[in-house]
Amino acid sequence: MKTSMHYASLSNVELLAKLIGVRESRLLYRGSLQQLFAISPEKSIPHEKCAVAKELVRRFLEEELQYGDALNSPNAVRDYLKLSLNQHEHEIFTVIFLDTRNRVIGVEEMFRGTLTQTSVYPREVVKTALQYNAAAVILAHNHPSGEPEPSRSDRVLTDTLKQALSLVDVKVLDHFIIAGTQTLSLAEQGLM
Repeated sequence: MKTSMHYASLSNVELLAKLIGVRESRLLYRGSLQQLFAISPEKSIPHEKCAVAKELVRRFLEEELQYGDALNSPNAVRDYLKLSLNQHEHEIFTVIFLDTRNRVIGVEEMFRGTLTQTSVYPREVVKTALQYNAAAVILAHNHPSGEPEPSRSDRVLTDTLKQALSLVDVKVLDHFIIAGTQTLSLAEQGLM
């Protein structure tokens, strides 16, 4: 506990110095951590140790989801999705598959699209849910534009997937939209 409290009191540069060294942290840090963890080829290439640290945190959050109830840890779901989806410059549609106790049994990046849209095929989502023997799913996709508000097509897609999955007794618990550091839950917005 004391160690983690110590790290929490350090500045970004001090933490980076512990991760990648003093000299490199001073050379690379420019007032924002975004550039160090970016994965886009157009953005600065991340330092390898920063990319490794990001992947370790993503895996830690995925493990946390697998061993707990996804509904009782919505912040873990949000953190995992933000870390997985927020840096892409094209839309990605991801599905989290859950068992009857709402524990994560699988996470699949189902579809990739363009800057503004992704084609999602309900048949493929249903087929994958059956392969996992899932009881429920959480849907998620990113908005590279940075605007988290759901479009009309986002709402129609959610309704279509809810109907298709209900035919095989799989519940859609939520649909998250990730836009940069913002996360919007359609369920919390009353759109489910």
